[in-house]
Amino acid sequence: MMSLNKLFTACALACIAAIAAPLASAAETAATAPAKAAAKAPAKKPVSKKAKAAGAAAAGAGAAAAAGAEGEPNVAEHKATDYACELGNKITIYSHADDSNSIALRWKNRLHRLTREATTTGAQRFENKLAGLIWIGIPAKGMLLDSKVNRQLANECKTSEQALGL
Repeated sequence: MMSLNKLFTACALACIAAIAAPLASAAETAATAPAKAAAKAPAKKPVSKKAKAAGAAAAGAGAAAAAGAEGEPNVAEHKATDYACELGNKITIYSHADDSNSIALRWKNRLHRLTREATTTGAQRFENKLAGLIWIGIPAKGMLLDSKVNRQLANECKTSEQALGL
């Protein structure tokens, strides 16, 4: 009978060892994984408040320089043409008789200078590459596009004469 007890005990210990070994291995892996990851990752230097402020100032200066480079066009002696577009959008185009190569376009309370781009269709196409705006005018209507996100900003833009069919 003694040998049956020894056999039973040996089997019980073997089962416990079989169950405990994977658990111990998983616990060891979980404990050492962060240490291994920390050893592989390079140490980051803390960024000082002055460096953060300098970076933010440089980014702001870059944006201001980009806006200042374009500048808001002077439309004092220009002819204004108002367009009513679908969805209640409004656009005003300022043109000058002496300058057929550029227009000023008011969209969402901002004034942008757009320059003429050649077309093969006869449509009037003006673009501001910095702002990503494209104005396309045909005899029946006009549309404003955003080339940065490839979508229409305003469509079915018509002057009062175009709306009446004149």
